Amino acid sequence: MSAAWMLLGVFALLTSAAGPHSGTEDGGAPAPRYTRTVKPDQVQLGEPFVYEVVLTHPAAERFELVPAKDLGVFELLEQGRSRLDSAGESQTTFRLKIALYDVGSHVLPAFDFEGVTAQRTRRVAVLGLPVSGLSALPKDADAKGAELRDIKGPADVPIRSYRLLWILAGLVALGALAYAVYRWRKRPPAPVVPRAELVLPLAVRTRKALDALQAEQLPEKGRGREFYFRVSEILRGYLGERYGFEALECTSAELLARIDRYKAGNLPASELRSFVLESDFIKFAKQDASPQMCESALSFGRQLVTATSPSAPSSA
Repeated sequence: MSAAWMLLGVFALLTSAAGPHSGTEDGGAPAPRYTRTVKPDQVQLGEPFVYEVVLTHPAAERFELVPAKDLGVFELLEQGRSRLDSAGESQTTFRLKIALYDVGSHVLPAFDFEGVTAQRTRRVAVLGLPVSGLSALPKDADAKGAELRDIKGPADVPIRSYRLLWILAGLVALGALAYAVYRWRKRPPAPVVPRAELVLPLAVRTRKALDALQAEQLPEKGRGREFYFRVSEILRGYLGERYGFEALECTSAELLARIDRYKAGNLPASELRSFVLESDFIKFAKQDASPQMCESALSFGRQLVTATSPSAPSSA
């Protein structure tokens, strides 16, 4: 183990023993406090362990894990999130199942968490803790001469040939196919079936869904929050089908990250981000929406469909 890794591991242990962490203030709002634990902190190569991060933050804020680009000798196997609300603040717990693929002590990389409210978006970086990778060899490996070996290249392995059986099976299949073709040509003519109705284009179907939602007059009935849920589902379904990804299963941060990859010229990116943040605030903070906000969301949905729809011929 190098001196640099030892110093970094000691620093991480000292910061972990100091108790809950808190960051600097962002725009006048206190940064969330966090704690983190590793269970166990000594694992064999490839054996998963649990890295748990608990964020304490205002109740109106929702936190998501920002996908890490490079974890080095670590691999993120799966992740889970749970939230516990209390008066004025909430605790969001992230359970990350991770595997280590190198012998020795290594410090987990810093993970970023993104907090979203109706007014702002901010990130919190959580420093990692040390984890030791243990060799899978037995204790008497040195005495017996055992050691870890690298991956070997491909080697020729003799196998029994069944070529004649495959030829016979192919002849039988060919005869069956010829008989099937003969029976197919002797079949009676099929009845004429009316042609099914053509599937409407994506933009037309989305506009029809928005018009049908407007006709229900949910905001006038005091159901503005339900209206925002419906508009968000319609627009997520539209974006997922337009750009080819599972938008309904994405979190808000993942949805915006996937949309940023396409760099569509007419895509109203800033308006879309504002709509997604406002929708999350209404849905998760359990706030109702006024009729004016509902009308604005419906207008943005039509604008999004018009801006991102491919141009059609005038004859259509």
